[in-house]
Amino acid sequence: MSPAARGAARHSTRFTEVWPGRPYPRGATWDGEGVNFALFSEHAEKVELCIFSEGGRREQQRIELRECTDFVWHCYLPEARPGLIFGYRVYGPYKPEEGHRFNPNKLLVDPYAKCLVGSVSWSEALYGYTVGDPKADLSFDTRDSAGVVPKCRVIEEAFTWGDDRRPEVPWHDTVIYELHVRGFTMRHPDVPAPLRGTYEGLASRPVVDYLRRLGVTTVELMPLHAYVDERALIERGLRNYWGYNTLAYFAPEMRYNASGRVNEFKTMVKTLHSAGIEVIIDVVYNHSCEGNHLGPTLAFRGIDNAAYYRLDPQNLRNYVDFTGCGNTVNLVHPRALQLVMDSLRYWAGEMHVDGFRFDLASALAREDSSVDQLGAFFDVVRQDPVLNRVKLIAEPWDIGHGGYQVGNFPLGWAEWNDRYRDGMRAYWKGDGGVIGEFARRLTGSSDLYGRSGRNPYASINFITAHDGFTLADLVSYNDKHNEANGEGNRDGHNNNLSWNCGVEGPTDDPAVRALRDRQVRNFLATLLLSQGVPMLLAGDELGRTQAGNNNGYCQDNELSWLDWTPTVAKSALTDFVRRLIALRRAHPAFRRRDFFQGRPLHGGDAKDILWLKPDGTEMSHEEWEHDFARSLGVYLSGSGLADVDARGRPLVDDDFLMLFNAHHEDVAFTLPMLSAEPWRAVFDTAQEPAMPDARRHFAGGAIYPSRARSLALLTRPAGAAS
Repeated sequence: MSPAARGAARHSTRFTEVWPGRPYPRGATWDGEGVNFALFSEHAEKVELCIFSEGGRREQQRIELRECTDFVWHCYLPEARPGLIFGYRVYGPYKPEEGHRFNPNKLLVDPYAKCLVGSVSWSEALYGYTVGDPKADLSFDTRDSAGVVPKCRVIEEAFTWGDDRRPEVPWHDTVIYELHVRGFTMRHPDVPAPLRGTYEGLASRPVVDYLRRLGVTTVELMPLHAYVDERALIERGLRNYWGYNTLAYFAPEMRYNASGRVNEFKTMVKTLHSAGIEVIIDVVYNHSCEGNHLGPTLAFRGIDNAAYYRLDPQNLRNYVDFTGCGNTVNLVHPRALQLVMDSLRYWAGEMHVDGFRFDLASALAREDSSVDQLGAFFDVVRQDPVLNRVKLIAEPWDIGHGGYQVGNFPLGWAEWNDRYRDGMRAYWKGDGGVIGEFARRLTGSSDLYGRSGRNPYASINFITAHDGFTLADLVSYNDKHNEANGEGNRDGHNNNLSWNCGVEGPTDDPAVRALRDRQVRNFLATLLLSQGVPMLLAGDELGRTQAGNNNGYCQDNELSWLDWTPTVAKSALTDFVRRLIALRRAHPAFRRRDFFQGRPLHGGDAKDILWLKPDGTEMSHEEWEHDFARSLGVYLSGSGLADVDARGRPLVDDDFLMLFNAHHEDVAFTLPMLSAEPWRAVFDTAQEPAMPDARRHFAGGAIYPSRARSLALLTRPAGAAS
């Protein structure tokens, strides 16, 4: 074809040349001369590539993919260019009772699509069966869905990364900040209005400067794979805010995109990297947005239902649901597993993200119906040369039998530790008989991770996360208040281990408000001084509230968005968090690479840790079981670090003494007589602004007045203990 003819064809509404193409790579791939299309479907009988006009409103051409290699249907269009909009129609048996739900009347999204145009417009045409038919999904619907589904766009992947480098923050130095791309900047006064709620807004100078000043090392972004708003939410005037309803595992969600270009996400990553901040993304590979057997046909269901989903062997019409979302992606099938692995490599390689947090990760580990640590998914991740270099975080549970797997994920994985969350909440709530659990979680959960050869940083410690109360609400509400979700307050967790400090919700009582502020400081200080990796929920350092809603998944509004309006209280709390993070980063005593041994190290005399009663003496085994015990001291020896510096010399830090008092009354702590060197107060959560005069010194044997429900930290120079 001559250059002139090729240029004319480029603008043609129809493609006149169709070459065989290749089965790999999957998806639509621009190679500089044309576009290769490849779609897996094991049980299909025919596949059509559907070409649409610019904007995706009109279907212009259908091209049958006549080549099929190893169940991958493929072709090459030498005239095609980036920007081309397309979808698929897949022909085959419609036999739900045999697990097949092909319906060529339904336009389908390519599972490997890297950009989507448009969104789902809910209509009965989206369903493969006739809605309302007495035979339910056994019927066959002939309405065309092309006008109400998103389309795929071919993209040019080239991007100038320059000298972009991963920050590669060591696990033990990591401080994670979980945030929502949209909600974080929607109300930010210093972000230009057109950029609020977008990737570009998150990369703006005011936001990056804030993150750097706060001191976090890593942002964990809530789901940003292209997703769908559920029909039930749309009908209630709501939308899916959290994004755990994925449609396409390669395409970034375009509602967070100011420019309309995929490269906007890359620019955000590059900008955060240049500020030394890692980017972890929350990924949802356990299920898709197509729901149960009565859900819409948007992608997997119409491409190859029996290959992509776990089906009930007793009734192939139904799905095995380990996720609570109607279906479970079938990672036992090699092509479904390949899809997930290709997606992970794309985001780690092409998009430069630094790690992944896997939603309901136990569902990914199920070989038959049980959770298998040695399943194919873990095997391929462990061996992958790209993925074994990034951070991997599991949400270590699903809703199926045996799905709770905290502490059981393989080496190389970190885990959201909900036992840390619950233990800390119960302790500061004032529950009795929990100081043993509190101590185990404070010191890195060796009972969960030590036995398998893992380290304290396998534990992702958190008090709050997107799912549940904010920190301000945790100390202000005994009960959830989810009426705005339209589900009769039945949704969300009921067991929150929260305490309202005496009044439910907002109050003008100065004593209650002061107690709540102190409890917030207690939680934040405990989190940032614990062994393991701390994760902060964005906005907790600003006192963000959701008015008692502990399930804001559908609240894409000011209830969920951060309020950046400056106040004295916000400034004081943010400054407290900033100082805590700086303290943690400055002292290896709070971010050990190994667990405490409870004995002297490196030939010294002092134990690496001591647990103390308020009278200054060491706790006995029996005293851990006392139901009334709510106060304890923790001594950390600066010379007891089981670590060495770059030259192989033992690391030495200052000695620290933490005084915890969850009792409702003041407690007089006798400071331990470990040496003649006095203790210096670092902070006390009972004081305002919690960082007291550093000149306050206390000799060993002196009384430290620990206020009710407070935490104090004291220190003295390294090696002071004899």
